[in-house]
Amino acid sequence: MTSDIAPAATGFQSFVSTASPEQGPPRVAALRAQMTAEGLDAFIVPRADVHQGEYVAPRDERLAWLTGFTGSAGFAAVLADEAGLFVDGRYTVQARAQVDTEVITPVDWPKTRLGPWLAERLERGAVVAFDPWLHTAKEIETLREALEPKGVALRETDNLVDRVWEDQPEPPQGQVSAYPDEFAGRTHGEKRQAAADALREAGQKAAVLTLPDSIAWLLNIRGADLPRVPVAQAFCILHDTGHADMFVDAAKVDEVRDHLGDEVTVHAPKEFAAALEGLDGPVRVDKATAPLAVSRLLDRAGVEVTWGDDPCILPKARKSGAEIAATTKAHLRDAAAMCHFLAWLDAEAEGLADRDAPLTEIDVVRRLEAFRRDTNALRDISFDTIAGAGPHAALPHYRVTEESNRAVQPGELLLVDSGGQYVDGTTDITRTVAVGAPSDEHRACFTRVLQGMIAVSRARWPRGLAGRDLDALARAPLWMAGQDYDHGTGHGVGVYLSVHEGPQRLSRISDVPLEPGMILSNEPGYYREGAFGIRIENLIVVETAPALAGGDDRDMLHFATLTWVPIDRRLIDTGMLSRDERAWIDAYHAEVARKLAPRLDGAAAAWLARATAPV
Repeated sequence: MTSDIAPAATGFQSFVSTASPEQGPPRVAALRAQMTAEGLDAFIVPRADVHQGEYVAPRDERLAWLTGFTGSAGFAAVLADEAGLFVDGRYTVQARAQVDTEVITPVDWPKTRLGPWLAERLERGAVVAFDPWLHTAKEIETLREALEPKGVALRETDNLVDRVWEDQPEPPQGQVSAYPDEFAGRTHGEKRQAAADALREAGQKAAVLTLPDSIAWLLNIRGADLPRVPVAQAFCILHDTGHADMFVDAAKVDEVRDHLGDEVTVHAPKEFAAALEGLDGPVRVDKATAPLAVSRLLDRAGVEVTWGDDPCILPKARKSGAEIAATTKAHLRDAAAMCHFLAWLDAEAEGLADRDAPLTEIDVVRRLEAFRRDTNALRDISFDTIAGAGPHAALPHYRVTEESNRAVQPGELLLVDSGGQYVDGTTDITRTVAVGAPSDEHRACFTRVLQGMIAVSRARWPRGLAGRDLDALARAPLWMAGQDYDHGTGHGVGVYLSVHEGPQRLSRISDVPLEPGMILSNEPGYYREGAFGIRIENLIVVETAPALAGGDDRDMLHFATLTWVPIDRRLIDTGMLSRDERAWIDAYHAEVARKLAPRLDGAAAAWLARATAPV
């Protein structure tokens, strides 16, 4: 079946720097003027929009507009005489480079929590304001617990940043398209009925859906409102009858009216609040993902609210057989493009001395996208490609711009983290490669990272364990050398949806049990600021593990690999590997060669043969 979702005609990634440190001071001053006029002592500015997604439309880039920081996670708290920008370890260096630190102070989060930080700086009787459409009930509950004992009050308000953002863009108007049932595995009618059955069993009359990827999955649609994630900005109310009310600009869904059918009613977004107030309870609301304003509207109308997970979260995470089959094809297509790219990169690296112009990070990004576009199946990249050479590789979420663009130098490591959005799947892969001869330190650190990745790939565990129970497997080789990394080991991944999908994670803080069908990344790393960075990433899917001879009669799970691209053998110190680790690498490379050799020819085929030789 063909899809009516057409590929873009031009390159996806821009290298223009969209923010700069000098923009912060005057904009923070304008925000403070609004705070003074309202009698407020602090205002919170999150990265999130009303849907709490990782990617936001230009209209909702309030944090970047205010501070200059363009990372995909973080928030700011602006006080009368201080402004804190809270970012995690992925963005520490980036934040310092992008903001005016005389006015905006980067804060190490989550080591430092917002509530205690505010309580330490504000006097009793102070008022902290926030936009209830941009924060979840869980966030505000946690904040209130920290501030109320200190006599600091919270106040809901309209968005003060919007008041002073004079050239704020208009909301996006991307078209919605139907997603093929053959890739989804079930019709949206079947999905709605299954979710409605779960609501009735829980004694709930309806559920409020605020996550665009949940709505896209439930209704078998995809959108074009956001970069990198094929979703439409919308809200939805799912009733216990299976009927759904979707709140979205009608012009976006003109082409999918027949697909949606009579059981999905489209309403204007402005009707969402009134629809909430008219519901019969109990109504399920997800405390961790829905904006606080949703439960506030229900409470004020006397509608009983029941806190519970978005009913699409887990079914979406448990991929159907059709989704796994589809994304497997997408990953093989993407792997062939990656091999063409890596073969090209090796050839370019060997000829660096003979080039008329340097090979730059932007050159790398553009060439990789070109190889993916040559598949004639690429709809978008799944995130802005990270191509960091030398010290830039030590920035886990580095994004190259025209200002930061750096030449690739012999003797350095080049980290390339990238992915594609195809109608049949979403890919995400990281390879770190040697440019010229690597140092012994490069090889030792790379091998430890590889050992961690292998340990996760080979893991077997009893059903019921969560990502936090496996995360240490990836870190143990680094820990033994006194090293570690400041990000999770893996995140969930969708199928032609978000490259960062919950609730499954490989992380110290993830308590969601892993289940068959869940796709995750496996990406340990190591970063030495100012010198080099290493990350190796494959996507993996949870499966029921086969029984082992002599084993107990236990229900066990394991991972199957989805990503098949060679790992740079030049960076492996084989003397550090165990026999089982060497066997895993050789078996992995043999399978890479078997799967990809029929898809390659010429220089790429010759490169593949060399790259997959036994270690």
